Amino acid sequence: MERVRRICDNERFRKILDEIDRLEKDRRFCRHSFEHLLDTARIMYITALEEKINIPKDVIYAAALLHDIGRAEQYKNNIDHNEAGKKLAETILPECGYNKSETEQICDAVLCHREKNFKNNDPLSELLKKADRLSRLCFLCKSKDECYWSEEKKNKQIDC
Repeated sequence: MERVRRICDNERFRKILDEIDRLEKDRRFCRHSFEHLLDTARIMYITALEEKINIPKDVIYAAALLHDIGRAEQYKNNIDHNEAGKKLAETILPECGYNKSETEQICDAVLCHREKNFKNNDPLSELLKKADRLSRLCFLCKSKDECYWSEEKKNKQIDC
């Protein structure tokens, strides 16, 4: 997990996370904090183990840690966070030791983890999309009645 540690220690990654935290300071809905990224990573990894999906742990964690990294660009410049995140991940991943093939796989998952861009049959994208949703505790949220997520999408209980 050395490469995951490099992502977490990456100056650009840390700076962007701090910026997202600052931009979401007054956000009533789900935030895109490091805790959310780590929850998503852990759910992805557990799901991969349970479903016997053979993706390296550090590739799973990289996708999860970087999937919302484009949020600051979305808030500041109205650029889709998936597209901005893909571009940022393309520069961060090689700095952290990921090869070209792994970088492409992770960047594709970052780009495709939401409904709008989703591609079926890509195991990493499917894991990321599912875990991103499952990481949210809608049933405990004080703003759930005002949330833009559809009732079908909201987590109304712990899904095991």
